[in-house]
Amino acid sequence: MENVIEIRNLKKKYKGYSLDIPRLDIPKGFTTALIGENGAGKTTLLNFIAGVRLDYDGDLQFFGKYSDKERDKKNCPVRDMIGYTGTGNYFIPSWEIYHVEKAGKLLFKGFDSDKFWKLCKDMAVVEEEKDKQKFIQSCSDGTVMKIMLAGVLARDTNLLVLDEPASPLDPYMRDRLCEMLQNYMEEGDGERSVFFSTHNVADMENVTDYAIIMENGAVVDAGFVEDLRDKYVLVKGDSKDYEVAKDVLIGSRKNKYGFEGICLAEKIEKLTGLDILAERPTLSQISVALIKEYSRMGK
Repeated sequence: MENVIEIRNLKKKYKGYSLDIPRLDIPKGFTTALIGENGAGKTTLLNFIAGVRLDYDGDLQFFGKYSDKERDKKNCPVRDMIGYTGTGNYFIPSWEIYHVEKAGKLLFKGFDSDKFWKLCKDMAVVEEEKDKQKFIQSCSDGTVMKIMLAGVLARDTNLLVLDEPASPLDPYMRDRLCEMLQNYMEEGDGERSVFFSTHNVADMENVTDYAIIMENGAVVDAGFVEDLRDKYVLVKGDSKDYEVAKDVLIGSRKNKYGFEGICLAEKIEKLTGLDILAERPTLSQISVALIKEYSRMGK
């Protein structure tokens, strides 16, 4: 299997926190979700991949042939091959919406102005000509994200790197986002990939092929969604059995009515004899359990 990004010995130290990823491969031709709670290191990792920040130790390789050292050279095609949306001060505060189109044409070879304005219209960002002069800083967070998405989807890219694209969007637009990502992938005939971060995978689970679960600066598990759902089992049982079961469970919780947790499928036999219900978990349930297990909160 080919990889669109290969990460080796990536490290970044902060006061009281460090990002440490010895090895991570992001498969080519799939939509990959980077899942973790706020502060897990998702944005830091995406910024390194996108080249927004370069203050790290380690090596990155793109599209099977370009190193992160080559990426920063003037004639390297990697910049044009990657579309990135970030958080925070993504646009210059004084910009109006039409400045995004002008910057796109200036900076990227494959930018399609007609497609940009069509996307803006389809997402109800602009309805009249005068709307193109609307100041971005006066727009809602959801509208700003729509403008960012229009900017990257109007380009001819091989990889989208999207930092929390669903967070500021309403439920309907989140569904539209999934459709847009599916269309982007289908148009690429296996040559395109998407790598997006989220702390709530439920809304994006149906468009996720591969998942990377991250907590406290480290990757705690990764794999194709169906493989992860085979690897773990969702266990439910009576509260009276919790003390026996808890050592086998990951991210468990208990109340007076019973308990629930995730268990490795290979360890389910250790719960033999208990009155439990075993189910196939969703990616969301797996993610929440692993994040809870490795989270610094409450510890």
